[in-house]
Amino acid sequence: MKKNINRRQALRAGALIGAASIIGLPELKAAPVKGKTPPLSAAEISAIESGLGKKGTYKEAEATHTTPLPRNDLKIKVKGEPVPIPFGFGGWVSIKKTVDGKTAMLMSDTVLLQEEVNPLISAAQANGLEIGAIHNHFFYEEPRIFYMHLHGMGTPAELAKKFAATISQSKLSPANQPPTPAPNPSAQSGNTSPGTAAAPTGKENFDIPALDAIVKHSGVVNGPTYKYTIGRDDLTVMAMGTEMTASIGLNSWASFAGNKEKAHIAGDIAMLEAEVNQVIAALRRNNLEVVALHHHMLGDDPHMIFLHYYGQGTATTLAQGFRAALNELGKHGKGINHMKH
Repeated sequence: MKKNINRRQALRAGALIGAASIIGLPELKAAPVKGKTPPLSAAEISAIESGLGKKGTYKEAEATHTTPLPRNDLKIKVKGEPVPIPFGFGGWVSIKKTVDGKTAMLMSDTVLLQEEVNPLISAAQANGLEIGAIHNHFFYEEPRIFYMHLHGMGTPAELAKKFAATISQSKLSPANQPPTPAPNPSAQSGNTSPGTAAAPTGKENFDIPALDAIVKHSGVVNGPTYKYTIGRDDLTVMAMGTEMTASIGLNSWASFAGNKEKAHIAGDIAMLEAEVNQVIAALRRNNLEVVALHHHMLGDDPHMIFLHYYGQGTATTLAQGFRAALNELGKHGKGINHMKH
């Protein structure tokens, strides 16, 4: 039923809003317009790449620059089987402007051995960056791997320099990584010897049209793997004045390694709190293991929860489990409705 608001009520509401700003309470602000982030200029992109010492990728639609940070120095096994670095052991750092264009935000996911975690914490804080999260993404991996999310605010050039200084003494730095085998892009970095010119890629390892038909999205071949990265276009999520989109960490993904008959799947689902247990149920119904449940960002609104999962089986069966989890997104509202016992 529509209610009329008289002049006295309107004046009182205006007074309360004014008082909130005076005493430091959050002011009522109009919601940001989705997709209106100012772009990074060519000079800013050049400053980022110069500061980091590595070329990255600029996604114009999201106004986001991303630099990959794969751990090609590592050889990883999951359940005793070698898996390629692109399966889930490649970190990244992204930079984009705040929606008002006055500053920029850096977000990163770094891949670390457990003994590397605390030295990186100290380096990040010494260089003016903050820690957002530390957690696992896998079970059964050898050696044990942890993931640390870093964030910071500043100009794009400042952020690149801060991040470069933070990782300069670690294996994360591009300068401290072994070169990627060339000219063969299909070589399995860190897990096979160079010179495997005939090594199959994800295109040969998997029936990609069959997987795409199940997932209802297209993925990307990365060496011997095939990966889906799917944003939350149904939501506008803000953190530190920045719109969080797929290229800066707000995404659900699934990575396939192995082959179509005997595949590994690993991935992540980006969820509202109300979606968490429905996604868990969908994954377990499809025999996928839930391996982590946590946040990635601080101060995000609405608050997002991330779930990591793992499974083995035929690729199409695993894809059906991923699709079942995606089917739970966007249909449970934003509030939590706890079950009664």
